Amino acid sequence: MPAAAHIDTFSLFGETGELSDLLHIETIEARSALHDWSLTPHRHDRLHQILILTEGGGTANIDGTNHPLAPPCLLNLPRGVVHGFQFESDTNGWVLTVTSDLLDHCLRHNDQLRTALEMPGIAPLQPGLQQMIECIAHEHDQHAPFRAPVLTGLVGASAGMVVRAISAQQHKGSGPRGHRLFFRFQELVEQAFRCRKGVAEYAAELAVSPTHLNRVCHQETGKSASHLINERMLREARRLLIYTTLSAAEVAYELGFSDPAHFSRVFAKATGQPPRRFRQKMTAGG
Repeated sequence: MPAAAHIDTFSLFGETGELSDLLHIETIEARSALHDWSLTPHRHDRLHQILILTEGGGTANIDGTNHPLAPPCLLNLPRGVVHGFQFESDTNGWVLTVTSDLLDHCLRHNDQLRTALEMPGIAPLQPGLQQMIECIAHEHDQHAPFRAPVLTGLVGASAGMVVRAISAQQHKGSGPRGHRLFFRFQELVEQAFRCRKGVAEYAAELAVSPTHLNRVCHQETGKSASHLINERMLREARRLLIYTTLSAAEVAYELGFSDPAHFSRVFAKATGQPPRRFRQKMTAGG
């Protein structure tokens, strides 16, 4: 997979203009057939996508890892996740693209659900979700009275069904426990992970002690706050090393390190290999 100087960021694949509607929905064939059923790795800054596949299949590349697609199945793709596809030419299904603003509005009273949707996932497709997505497609195209509230309700219900399916697939019951402080911490980390801020700085912004923030993070994930901060930075580092031609030093500066050697040590400690070796292994298909 050839690397580029940067990771392509699109609105819809191949498009850079802002989404002009509440959401966009189209069949998988509508866009994939135009690109020989192959969509190169890219990401969406402010868009969340839900895909359902009813027939066909293929492979999804999510953050550098290939996953087979065996319909009927669904994919949850949060904003910022790098993804690409190689579909079989007879693949049928839908791609629902929702602005982060709309999704936040739909889930404004359910931090638990919003947090669960921040992780990409693949799961078997439940019939109810397919019917829901098809209802969204119908409402989207009809432009009937009260279209906006109807679509908003359908998106919220679809999001709940996606989390339910992925949670069942992971044998974790109904999903992760919700905690408003943890959700706010995740939002701050997403905004500032390139700034190399420490736990004490995040805790101060949240008006809690570092000890309390760590306690909440352990309750939610089993990991410390510093581990989660570092994990988010490493996820971006892996994306940049796999999908761009930025040097290891340039990746370090992009992620807020003043010393590339320090970045290399941090990366090697977490992954077991320095950035250059990681890139060589990944780009060689290993």
